[in-house]
Amino acid sequence: MSRLLKGVGGDRAFKGATISALVLLAIFFIGIIVSMLAYTDWDTFISALLSEEILFAIRLSLITATIATVIAILIAIPVAYAISYAKFPGKDLVDSLLDLPIVISPVALGAVLLVFFSTPLGNSIDDNIMKFVFAVPGIILAQVVVVSALAIRLLKSTFDSIDPRYEQVGRTLGLSKARAFIKVTLPLAKDGLIAATILTWARAVGEFGATVTLAGATAMKTETLPVAIFLNLASADVEKAIAVIFLLVIISVIALFIMRKITKRRYQI
Repeated sequence: MSRLLKGVGGDRAFKGATISALVLLAIFFIGIIVSMLAYTDWDTFISALLSEEILFAIRLSLITATIATVIAILIAIPVAYAISYAKFPGKDLVDSLLDLPIVISPVALGAVLLVFFSTPLGNSIDDNIMKFVFAVPGIILAQVVVVSALAIRLLKSTFDSIDPRYEQVGRTLGLSKARAFIKVTLPLAKDGLIAATILTWARAVGEFGATVTLAGATAMKTETLPVAIFLNLASADVEKAIAVIFLLVIISVIALFIMRKITKRRYQI
């Protein structure tokens, strides 16, 4: 009986500790948001969001993030499928290399891209094919490099959760490998694909380090929302920076809420 009571007491202590950690972290983030709300003058907030500069940053962020997400997902689908199902020498090494953009600083990734465009090949591309350095295409390239690893990791988890026997059944019914993937595997991965797309897009909207290193921080030219925060803080326009931060927080919360709804639905089926 004493062991049972000790076990119950230990369970309560463990539950209390975990809930306390959750509550403390939640209070911390709520405190940050409340402090921003207390600091913000709402007339200034609205006028900042409706300013020509911020409207430009919103448009540029939405356009570049959407293009970058489409490119990243188109790359991630075949790569994640190959990593999940295929067997080949050096698979673990390749899988680890694909995670590098997740663990390496985005500023370092942007610097590597900048160095590449300083080489003869990079210079030729930048001068004769498409301008990337200190230009809008550079924003998209930087976003793709940063978010593609995230998209691959999310889609790999989705493909890992799909039993390969479904695809094998499709093959026995006469489908080719490609058609079995399109007709069987992709529909089963639909919710995971949508969730990965949403999270990848939200991450692209918030990308700063690689973008500012490669494309620069020029107002009304390469000014995405994170760059707008940087420029306004640099010019001591804190109110406008806070307005942009709020906008990014709202976008992130909506994206995460939708993703969790989709993920929850997937596991309930």
